[in-house]
Amino acid sequence: MSRILVTGMSGVGKTTLLHELIRRGYHGIDTDHDGWVLPDGTWDEARMLALLAPERTVVVSGTVENQGRFYDRFAAVVLLSAPVEVLIDRVSVRTNNPYGNARAEQAVIRQQVLDVEPLLRRGATLELDGRRPVSELADDVERLLAPGR
Repeated sequence: MSRILVTGMSGVGKTTLLHELIRRGYHGIDTDHDGWVLPDGTWDEARMLALLAPERTVVVSGTVENQGRFYDRFAAVVLLSAPVEVLIDRVSVRTNNPYGNARAEQAVIRQQVLDVEPLLRRGATLELDGRRPVSELADDVERLLAPGR
């Protein structure tokens, strides 16, 4: 049993990594979808507590203001990071999420890299370079999910 949080800025590859881990057979939750995030931009704490209560392996993906309240429930907090220009390039062309297409949203991302990413880095147990191939990133996370395998 292991619980992993994958976090990072918009466009870093959290969803892509999560999809690869799900493809490999792991249970994964992308908190950007299905009502995990409340209108105030925080996780639904009761729902998150219920997800993390059973003894099971799960990978959670997301970045919200109150995620630090749950760090003690994760075996690892993995920060994906990449240079801001890589993030902007990715969000401007992605088709699975419209966030980041507008210049105003890109300005927010640039500011969050300065203000939020350092906070995420302090809470992370492992930082991975989001520019690496997703298969390699998934291998790294998989080792955290199944130590000794």
